[in-house]
Amino acid sequence: MEIKGTKRGDEWYVMGSKTLGKDELRLNQVDYETFYNRVGKKNGWDFSSLQLTSEGVKWDFYNEVAKRVKETDLLLDIGTGGGENLLEIASCLHLLVGIDLSKGMMETAEKNLHNSNVNNVRFAQMSSNALQFPESFFDVVSCNHAPFNSREVSRVLKSEGLFLTQQVSEADKFNIKEAFGRGQSFGEEDGSLKEKYIRELQEAGFSDVQSFEYDATDYFQRPEDLIFLLTHTPIIPHFGEEKTDLDKLNCFIEDNLTDKGIRTNSKRFMILAKK
Repeated sequence: MEIKGTKRGDEWYVMGSKTLGKDELRLNQVDYETFYNRVGKKNGWDFSSLQLTSEGVKWDFYNEVAKRVKETDLLLDIGTGGGENLLEIASCLHLLVGIDLSKGMMETAEKNLHNSNVNNVRFAQMSSNALQFPESFFDVVSCNHAPFNSREVSRVLKSEGLFLTQQVSEADKFNIKEAFGRGQSFGEEDGSLKEKYIRELQEAGFSDVQSFEYDATDYFQRPEDLIFLLTHTPIIPHFGEEKTDLDKLNCFIEDNLTDKGIRTNSKRFMILAKK
């Protein structure tokens, strides 16, 4: 199905097989901080309504965290977003603290905490470059799809403490970036970020650093699902701003439409580091 768009003032509105809410399809030019604040306040990165299937996913990050913690542990989660994942594993630990740079994300996280029955989770707006905690305070630190400072992570971890992170590889959503001719980490050598993080962790004093990766195939069931992804993430910066974006989107869907859905990929790597 062809995706059509209209421009009203300085904003694009996209229409597919059904009309989506304007807030979901408004494609403003924003800097990343404003982008994360707006999305965090709106939905806390809750993509639960997306119709998406995946093949080849090797792990769930927060399940991996839960496997490696004890009920007496204190955990810090960097870039916690709306805190949904932290709330789900709260029963596995003594105390969990989630931090995020975005005020909007923290507002969403506090609402999610208020609506839960969890009483051992705390949230705070904070930069990962300046963690406001004492040295050797946490047993475990986790970080999912967010930047972190290796030296700060090492400083707040206890001796023998564990750090786990999952990050997006450069080759993630490669066919989408190729179709648009731009995108997050587009043109960078795949594996560069993983090697950078491993090197920084070793320099920060982590003695045992292991890495794992997978490259899964994703199938978006509707054009609306793909549009939601591109509108609510920075995969294609300023998606919809360039005049040719809608034509490129239509071509991408036509070239990657299969019996299972609109095909792309999710490439992830996970690092486990012991202090």
